[in-house]
Amino acid sequence: MGKRLKQQRRGKGSNAYRKPPNTFKADVNFKPFPPVGRAIGEVVEFIDDPGHSAPLMRVRYEDFTENVLIAPEGIKIGDRIQEGPSAEVALGSVLRLGSIPDGMLIYNVEMRPGDGGKVARIAGGYATIKSHIENRVSVMLPSKRLIDLDPECRAEIGAAAGGGALAQPIMKAGRAHYIWHATNQKWPVNRGVKCNPVDHPFGGKQHHKGASSMVSRNAPPGAKVGHIAARRVGRKKSG
Repeated sequence: MGKRLKQQRRGKGSNAYRKPPNTFKADVNFKPFPPVGRAIGEVVEFIDDPGHSAPLMRVRYEDFTENVLIAPEGIKIGDRIQEGPSAEVALGSVLRLGSIPDGMLIYNVEMRPGDGGKVARIAGGYATIKSHIENRVSVMLPSKRLIDLDPECRAEIGAAAGGGALAQPIMKAGRAHYIWHATNQKWPVNRGVKCNPVDHPFGGKQHHKGASSMVSRNAPPGAKVGHIAARRVGRKKSG
């Protein structure tokens, strides 16, 4: 009797492939900027959240509201940060890209104004302001790729805390299991040709696919691997 493929078992949504409930402690997002001036907040607590590799910081503002942000390297409890159109360029402060000088390290960068921060959020991660050109700001991402963003996008000043944590050796597969399971990520990812025939359409002793990998868009979930409804496969002939 056969058994379901791993992709079918994951699609079922059982507990074995689902993030444990109520494990994330906080959502990281930017507060709306004040119309004028700046909002000043004080770091009152650090949070170790399984959903983030970098530590988080809880910030309490002068109006007694609170927000959770990604902590920068070097900040401590009691330090003050600023947010707003006229905020100063200081560690952990949140500013628009158009107000940040060239060469400054930033993290938790918005790709579109108001999206709450999408890139350079991992522990030790940072991006760099390269230049301001007319109505765009050139930013170098951690991958060294240059992109142009809207000056109204926001970012935090500094580098995300926790750098070096990801360089520690995991040592054993059991620890890796809990690291990835906490964030509902698929691990380990095995190549299909390394699986048994009952586990994957490409599986078997031969260690190569053994047949065409092009499949119909209407193929059942267990067989829908490889080149799905590809227009063409193989090398293009010159001439």
